[in-house]
Amino acid sequence: MGETDPAVHIEALAKRFGALVALDGVDLEIARGEAFGLVGANGAGKTTLIRCLLDLAAGDAGAIEIFGLPANEAASRRCLSYLPERFSPPHYLTGREFLRSLAALARAPYDAGRAERVAAELELEPDALARPVRTLSKGMTQKLGLAGCFLLERELYVLDEPMSGLDPAARVAVKSVLARLRAEGRTLFFTSHVLADVDELCSSIAVLERGRVRFRGSPGALRSRYGEASLEGAFMRCIRDGEPALH
Repeated sequence: MGETDPAVHIEALAKRFGALVALDGVDLEIARGEAFGLVGANGAGKTTLIRCLLDLAAGDAGAIEIFGLPANEAASRRCLSYLPERFSPPHYLTGREFLRSLAALARAPYDAGRAERVAAELELEPDALARPVRTLSKGMTQKLGLAGCFLLERELYVLDEPMSGLDPAARVAVKSVLARLRAEGRTLFFTSHVLADVDELCSSIAVLERGRVRFRGSPGALRSRYGEASLEGAFMRCIRDGEPALH
């Protein structure tokens, strides 16, 4: 893993599900320390791309590297932490047991004090760690997943819809943690339908539409390209634009 290698390098990635083309020759590079947002409508291919990145699905063509290592090598994932779009922890564990088990699976020491500090940073109530997961609300369960993700100190955080199910106060707390990680030089790769959050947090974005990258650059560059004041307006113009996709 060389110091000059990008955090993520994706080249000509293609993935089909029968007749459905999920990813169509995606090229993407994410620099170390970048706060990157992947945006697109439902069915654009965002989660499929992340699954290929994490070797949870095999691409039909193309190559993926994480910090210079092929993504299909387990060693490439030792430096990342991942929160899936549909986070569903074992319902019979307490929140604290889940965090402890996650640390054990990652072969990392469990620091109870740090776990409580991360939970507090995310505004996850202290008693939630003592309760069985099945008794937690959707928002509390999501915050538990984020706590588990951030408890592991990694160079790359891959978060698929991290704001899902969160109320406004919790979203502010999560954005504060993401801003801290970015300031520490960690690499962030996340998807979100809340484009205001993307605009606030990301130094760069890619717009994915029907499995192709339609734009790659900063949120400000996308707004300027279409003369729109909001990222939402620029995004809608982008996915409806007739220009060829980027390769």
